Amino acid sequence: MTHLRLVLRMGRATGVDVVAAHREGRLSHEDWAEMVQSCRACDWAGTCPEWLDEHERVCDAPETCPNRARLAELAARKERDE
Repeated sequence: MTHLRLVLRMGRATGVDVVAAHREGRLSHEDWAEMVQSCRACDWAGTCPEWLDEHERVCDAPETCPNRARLAELAARKERDE
């Protein structure tokens, strides 16, 4: 559950509602699972909660985040669809 929560928090910090993206078909179940797995494998995950506490709203996830590109793509797709 820790890494699922981190993915959701990083999504919120970058303006991406991961749950809504999944519900709306912009994020498949497999892609969401991959995001959680990537988070689990991240060496920076132990520091991530502290970073998130200090950065409630950002344009992009930090470069160290393995889900940075995927979150940016989800944000861009949402903007295009609106």
